[in-house]
Amino acid sequence: MKCVVSTTNPVRLTYLQSLLDGADIPYLVFDQHIAALEGGIGAFPRRLMVPDERILAAQTVLEDCDEFYDD
Repeated sequence: MKCVVSTTNPVRLTYLQSLLDGADIPYLVFDQHIAALEGGIGAFPRRLMVPDERILAAQTVLEDCDEFYDD
């Protein structure tokens, strides 16, 4: 699995997940539980991971929506 985007914004993360869902691209969110432990201060970004064979498709979907960047 490879990271396509890392973000500290939970609203943006939900939007990115919906974009990948719409394109039938499987994904996992890494570091989601450590973010809950931090108390919501946004210090630890969550990583959106996709399988190696779907990385190009995921990048294309996110680029088309101007969402292929880390924040």
